[in-house]
Order: sequence, then C-alpha cells, then structure tokens
Amino acid sequence: MADFVIPELGENVVGGDVVRLLVKPGDTIKKEQTILELETDKATIEVPSSVAGVVKELKVKTGDKVKVGQVILTVDENGAAAPAQAPQKATSTSAATEAPAKGADSKPADPAAAKHEDLAGAEPPPGEDAQITPSKVVDIGRGAAARPAAAASAAGAPVPGGGGLVPAAPSTRRTARELGVDITQVNGSGPGGRISVDDVKGYARSVLTGSGGGPAARVSSGPLPDFSQWGEVEVQPMRNIRRVTAERLSTAWATIPHVTQCDKSDITELEKLRQKYAKTAEKAGGKLTITAIALKVLAAALKKFPQFNSSVDMAGQSIVLKKYVHIGVAVDTDRGLIVPVIRDVDSKNIVELSVELAQFAEKTKAGKLTLPEMQGGSFTISNLGGIGGTYFTPIVNAPEVAILGMSRAVTEPVWNGSAFEPRLMMPLSLSYDHRVIDGADGTRFLRWVCEAFEQPFLLSL
Repeated sequence: MADFVIPELGENVVGGDVVRLLVKPGDTIKKEQTILELETDKATIEVPSSVAGVVKELKVKTGDKVKVGQVILTVDENGAAAPAQAPQKATSTSAATEAPAKGADSKPADPAAAKHEDLAGAEPPPGEDAQITPSKVVDIGRGAAARPAAAASAAGAPVPGGGGLVPAAPSTRRTARELGVDITQVNGSGPGGRISVDDVKGYARSVLTGSGGGPAARVSSGPLPDFSQWGEVEVQPMRNIRRVTAERLSTAWATIPHVTQCDKSDITELEKLRQKYAKTAEKAGGKLTITAIALKVLAAALKKFPQFNSSVDMAGQSIVLKKYVHIGVAVDTDRGLIVPVIRDVDSKNIVELSVELAQFAEKTKAGKLTLPEMQGGSFTISNLGGIGGTYFTPIVNAPEVAILGMSRAVTEPVWNGSAFEPRLMMPLSLSYDHRVIDGADGTRFLRWVCEAFEQPFLLSL
C-alpha cells in the first residue's frame, strides 16, 4: 500500500480547495496521471499522481481544504502493473515558473518550497520572472535609514547589531526589500522565529494602516455587528481567488495615489471598419472585438508615452521603464476577476491579437489558465462595455502604473459645427499612479488614445 500526498506546489503555496476529484475507489491510476484539480490562491491547477496502482481509499472530497503533505488517497501498488514513468516533476505545469507572489498576500510560506508562484500580470525585478507584490513604497517604518540594514539582510549578510542572519528565505528577503521593509523589525511566526512573506506583508500593512506591527496584522474595517439580530443571513466563505483579489486591491488602493481621467472617443467610423473585417478574424479563429483593437491602440500609445509602461521603485528612488509591451485583459469569471496577459502586443497585428484574446478568454473561463499566462503585464485593460454603464474608476494593477477602463458605447447627438449628428461615443476611464504620471500627461495619453480610435490610420504614422 502507498499514500499519495499533495506535493510541493511552489513557494508560499501551502494548499488550496479541492475543485474536482478525477478518480474514485477501484480505479487504476498511473504515475503522472492527473487525479484532482486544486484551486490555490494563485490559480486552478491539475495535480498529477506520484504513485501507481488501484485506488483503495479517498481521504478527501470535493470542496475540502487541503495542505501540502496531506494524504489524499491510498493505492494498492500490487493491484495493477504500472509502467515505468519518468520522475515526477516537483511542481504542477501551471506552477512551474519561478516568481514571487500583482499585490497579493499569500499563505504562510512553506520553508521546503523550492519555487515561488504568483498571480496575473505583474512586473519582474531585473533578471527575474514576473512579480506580484504590493506597490513598491518608501521604506516602511524607518525611512531611508533602514535601507542599508534591509539590503544587508536581504543579501543574507549578518544584521548589524542583530548577532547573526535573519531567519528568512531569499524570496522573503526579496519581498521585504521591494516593499521597503526593514526585515530586522519583523517578528517571525514560523519555527525558531522564521520570517515568512505573510509576516513581511503583515508588518507593512500594519504600518500603513497604523494598526501596529506583527505577523497577524490585516487590513480591516473592524468587527462587524451580528446581522442575524435583524433578520436571516447566510455566510459564504471567500474562495481563494476572491480573498487574494480583495487583499491585493486593498493594498493597491492604500499605497497608490490614484487619479482617474475620463474622456469619450467617437468610434463611429471604427465600428464600420470592425464590422467590415469581422469575418477575416473569424476565419482565423478569433473575434474582432473593440478590446482586440484597443490592445493595438494601447501598444502604440505605450511607445509614445513610455512612463505609462513603467513601475515605480520608491525604495530605490527610481522608475523602471519597460521596453516590452505585455498587456493584461481583465476577464470576468464565476470565480472572480482573472487577468491573462497578452505578450508582445506591439509586434502582433489585430487579427493575431483577436485570436489570442479569444483563446485566453476561453481558457480563463474554463479555469485552465496557467501561472505563466498571468505574469509579466505592464498595463491592463478592463472592458465593462458588454455589461453596461458609463464611467468607472478602475484600480491600478500594481506594480503597473496605469489601467484603462472601457464602457459601453452609445449613440449621442454631437455638434459638427453646423448641426447635430448621431455619433457612436465610447466612454474611457484612465486610472494612473500620480507618483509617476502627472495630470497633464494623463490627459495627453487618454486624448491620444481617443484620437487613435477615431482615426485608426494615425497608428501607421
């Protein structure tokens, strides 16, 4: 008899919710066969088996919360001859990219984890893969004087006056350095005072909210009243993705000075072109949507206004300008908002973008998007036009510095100088980080985008 346990899923990923079990008692399984789908706070992943044989007992059911190392099932290895298999990979296919955890809090770090996962569309530090951490802020708690100590501890050097090394993994020190946190001021919640990423983020959050230090600190509006005293209620636990989204957006809103600039674009002529060439995109397997066109418009805009394709490093007192154009597109799913990233948008034509966008939308809604497909974004689009509304205030997807919100286009009377005529007008909302982008630049950027929608040939100029 042999037990199958949840393998390491990546650094700081310590478990998740069982979404679907793919085997039952009596089934014969092979090594590397997918046996369950697990929703972590990063994504939904398929977990392969490391054992082969006949399933004798399932120890979990759909909806259960499980942790790395927990026994999932027991098999009789003598019940079936299992063919030789290559050694199991240490991580699932969707968790294979090394990256720290776009403003999201993760669960307590697993000291044995060998890799570091993240959510969608984040920006990497130099030489590393995509980064999903809260916006980089000024050295928290101690000001600029804290930087030497933080840098030393991040490099694994003895802490001045501390009598030794900081008990923290390299990824945890990196998170502290990026948040401007003096890691020597953080209390570790792990064995022997070991500091986790959660401890660092909890300390940063407590300083920002004035709630005091400590690993248990959380952004909160205080305890809620007992609503049942006024009537019937139902309490639904947050799914992992919803919890992480709530925490990450709270951090982004608290740390980024947001400004939202609004404008309207006359897309009357563009809509005629879209309908005319829609069949071309359909033949290629895509759909020529206004979002696909917006990707190409924004790729040109980011080249024209490079400060919108950047990240701010307050700890290093610098701005990181990106030479690549990877744009995230927010997708509404029954599990929450997920942002796949379209890479190298500037090098693809609109038909190619429409095909890739359709493929990503299908994978996202099916819960099959992998972590690498949600990494590395440098700008984000949120299109609510299919639902309705006019303007809204999208929250910047840290560590990016800007996001474009698109609302439903409506036909309005527009004065042409001599008379009113019906024109199809699309409302646009641009939110940006005021630390990097001034109001005048925000207005110029959005006006340029509006004019590009109105006169698409300008893109070729």
